[in-house]
Amino acid sequence: MTTPAQSHRGVIHDIGYRPYTGPRLGRRYATRSLYVQGLRAAFGLGRSGKSKVLPFLLFGGLVLPTMAIIAIVAFAGLKQMPMDYTEYLSYFGVLAQIFLAAQAPVLMSRDLRHHVVPLYFSRPASRGDYVAAKFASMFSALMILLTLPLLVLFLGAMLNSFPFGENLAHLCYGLVAAVLYALLYSALGLAIAAATPRRGFGVAAIMGGLMITSGLAQIVRGLTGGFSSVPSESSHWAELISPTRTIEGLVNKVFGTGGDNFDKMLAPGTTGVLVYAAVIVLLTAGSYALTLRRYRNV
Repeated sequence: MTTPAQSHRGVIHDIGYRPYTGPRLGRRYATRSLYVQGLRAAFGLGRSGKSKVLPFLLFGGLVLPTMAIIAIVAFAGLKQMPMDYTEYLSYFGVLAQIFLAAQAPVLMSRDLRHHVVPLYFSRPASRGDYVAAKFASMFSALMILLTLPLLVLFLGAMLNSFPFGENLAHLCYGLVAAVLYALLYSALGLAIAAATPRRGFGVAAIMGGLMITSGLAQIVRGLTGGFSSVPSESSHWAELISPTRTIEGLVNKVFGTGGDNFDKMLAPGTTGVLVYAAVIVLLTAGSYALTLRRYRNV
C-alpha cells in the first residue's frame, strides 16, 4: 500500500539534455553569417525557385547586351566599342534600380514582418552589426550585377585587339561609377525598405523615388535651357534632384566620359564636382544613419 508521502515523492528522469560545450563563435561570426545569408537572399538562393526568377532575369538583362555589342563589333569590324563602360551603366542602370527595389525589401522587410529582428539582437550581433551586414549584402549584390557586364565588355575589347591601356583606364572609370551606384543605391534602398514591414510598399517607394526624382530633374533642366543646342552650364545643377543623375554627372565630369551628346549629365565646373560629390556622400551617410536609427527602436 502506497503512503501519501510516497505518492508525492519526485523522480528525476535523465532524458539526455546536455549543455553546449562547443566553441562560442561570437559577434564576428554572427555578423558574417548575416552577410552571407543576405547576399544569398538577394539572388533568391536558398529560397523557392520563384524567388530566383527576377534576380537572374535582371542579371541576364545586364549581361546579354554586352555579348550583342561584342558580336556587332566583330562582324562590323569597328575600331572601338560603340558604347563606353560608364555609358553602359547609364543606359542599362534601370535594371539595377529594379533589382534594388525588388530585393532590398527581401533583406529588410521580411524580418520586420515576421518579428524576428529581436531574435537576432538576443545574440552577440548588435543592431549596428545587423545594419552593416545587410548593407554589405546589398552592396555586394549590386556590385556583382554592375561589374560583370563591364568585365565582359573589357574581355570583348581584348578579343577584338583594341588598345589595352585605354580600355583598362575606361574599365576603371566604369568600376568607380559602379561603386558609387552600389553605395548610394544600397543606402537609399535599405533605408526605405526598413521603414515598412510590407514588401510591396517598399518596392513601390524605392522604384517610385528613383524614377520620380530622375524625371523631375529632367523637367527642371529642360525649363532652365539644359536641352538646347548650346545648354547653359547652370542648368546642370538640376541633376542634383536625382541621385542617379548626380552620380552620372560627377563621373562624366571627372573622367571626361559620356560622349558628346548635348543632353549628357555633367557637373558644372570644379564647384559642381565638389557639390556633386558632397551630395552623394551626404545622401549615402544620411540614409545609412536613418537605417541605424530605425533599428534602435525595434
